[in-house]
Amino acid sequence: MNPLLSDWTTPFGLPPFDLIRDADYGPAVDEALAEARAGIQAIAANPDAPSFANTVAALETADKRLSQVLSAFWAVAGADSNDARQALEREFAPKLSAYGSEITANTALFARIDDLWERRDSLGLSPEEMRVLSLTHRGFVRSGARLGGEAAERMKQVKARLAVLGTQFTQNVLADEKDWFMPLAEGDLEGLPGFVVAAARAAGEAKGQGGPVVTLSRSLIVPFLQFSPRRDLRRKAYEAWTARGANGGATDNRAIAAEMLALREERARLLGFPSFADWKLETEMARTPAHVKDLLMEVWTPARAAAERDAVVLELMLHADGFAGPLEAWDWRYYAEKRRAAEHDLDEAAIKPYLSLDRMIEAAFAVSSRLFGLEFREIPDAPRYHPDVRIWEVTRGGAHVAVFLGDYFARDGKRSGAWCSAMRPQSRLDGEVRPLVVNVCNFAKAEEGPTLLSWDDARTLFHEFGHALHQMLSDVTFESISGTSVARDFVELPSQLYEHWLEVPEVLEDFARHAATGAPMPADLRDRLLGASTFDMGFQTVEYIASALVDMAFHDGPAPADPMQRQAEVLESIGMPRAIRMRHATPHFQHVFAGDGYSAGYYSYMWSEVMDADAFAAFEERGDPFDPELARKLEENILSAGGSEEADVLYTRFRGRMPGVEALLRGRGLLPEAA
Repeated sequence: MNPLLSDWTTPFGLPPFDLIRDADYGPAVDEALAEARAGIQAIAANPDAPSFANTVAALETADKRLSQVLSAFWAVAGADSNDARQALEREFAPKLSAYGSEITANTALFARIDDLWERRDSLGLSPEEMRVLSLTHRGFVRSGARLGGEAAERMKQVKARLAVLGTQFTQNVLADEKDWFMPLAEGDLEGLPGFVVAAARAAGEAKGQGGPVVTLSRSLIVPFLQFSPRRDLRRKAYEAWTARGANGGATDNRAIAAEMLALREERARLLGFPSFADWKLETEMARTPAHVKDLLMEVWTPARAAAERDAVVLELMLHADGFAGPLEAWDWRYYAEKRRAAEHDLDEAAIKPYLSLDRMIEAAFAVSSRLFGLEFREIPDAPRYHPDVRIWEVTRGGAHVAVFLGDYFARDGKRSGAWCSAMRPQSRLDGEVRPLVVNVCNFAKAEEGPTLLSWDDARTLFHEFGHALHQMLSDVTFESISGTSVARDFVELPSQLYEHWLEVPEVLEDFARHAATGAPMPADLRDRLLGASTFDMGFQTVEYIASALVDMAFHDGPAPADPMQRQAEVLESIGMPRAIRMRHATPHFQHVFAGDGYSAGYYSYMWSEVMDADAFAAFEERGDPFDPELARKLEENILSAGGSEEADVLYTRFRGRMPGVEALLRGRGLLPEAA
């Protein structure tokens, strides 16, 4: 029997990755799709009068088998891809799009949902049931359930094509990242710290080169750009990094981006919206493109000013090294690192030994234990999709809470970046279902000894674990509102908020310990590290906001025929500093083009940061980062609530009010008095 379709008798119902072969996925998806279609049709054709139980609740579990099969597949497709799995992604994309379109175009099914919506006040629903009915009805309408005839058929075609293009976009970026590397001679290693040299040698061994190389893995190329004194090599590496998806040939994404933007605009207009951004933001906290732009520009102005001041200093350092001409993008990180070392007496090579991966995992766990009472027990013999994956059972007071998987190391076949997903979300409609939650990162694995993290790496680990807590502590009945199933501009609140605990001095005192000696990070080093927390924040803010503004410009109004020209126009209009580039240029902007998740939504990181800065300020006002009452309120009103209520309601219940932008500007050191 196909192991994907059998009952999983593995520990805690983990996918039986040790038994699954690539050839199993296709037949399993086909059979699960057929089963799901039959379930949907049974709901639509039910001769009994529509009720919440036989229609909305039934929809929640109609494709349970399909979700189970796909959860295993998406895990390996994103984090351990190969040619066979990429071919399956391309095969599945149109099939799954067609299935989704069939559901929302099922007139009998929508008639039942619409009937319930019209009678909602007489159904005696609980608040959570009313919320699920509301979201279900809204989701059908926003997907085109009210369309008919040619419009309905065209909507189906648009969705199918977008699914195919999104998969192709992602695979093209992965191909460019996988294929490019820059060999380094021994002399090219001069000036690089030991951890960068070790990472380059490990990358060269993985590429079969017999010597060190620089790859486009962020965990290697960023420190190379920070520390290499070879300006020519920095330029070569930087230009390759920023050219992903724009190298011509089969992996070029520029035409794909243009087609996707045109299709998104068409989709929005079919539904009666003037632009894709208007359609997308209808369900978000921001509500309108104007509100998004107002927030971004309110932060852009002081951020750009800070970056321009920094650029003057860095350019003088460039000239002092004997280079004429202006500061370039491949220079910024190198001279910023030299400046940080000089002004804050900080050397990343001296910091990293205190930030070993194992100790930072322990720190993330320990903070959650103090705040929420969670405990972690590693499960060494559970099936996993790659040998590097680690698995823990999460408990509280002896009761099972979740299973947590950590996949931390960069490798060929793993999509770049970091993310959190739930292989199995929490729910209790069909019995108590506890979540399986995965954190995926791309840290450079040490050849031998402990893996050491940069400060940014450690923040990433805490960030993704904040998402994991949102999934693990979820406490709702319906999977559709479980965990991170919230407004896109609210979903980053728990993750960005959790980053703050990494900077709590007592957390660093307990867990930032030297990998070789076990000695705690010296207090003066810790204080200097925290004192530099807003260093180079102009650069970081500018590169982010530029990407967010370009994303919004792509989707707010007519789709650009040439996205690269539109990108250039936006950057010119806002006065983008010449030595800073967008964090994600269009041809590799996977947040926006790998799917619809962050399209017209990349701003959401900053929208959430307004709340996370204000939320942590609540703990600071109490004088205790582990205040038990606030921790309880945070869990009850945000982490456990999922999408059971509107995001602004949940936040206001926690904090007593909605925040302004001041806490964010203060936290980034961008207020006038902080400049």
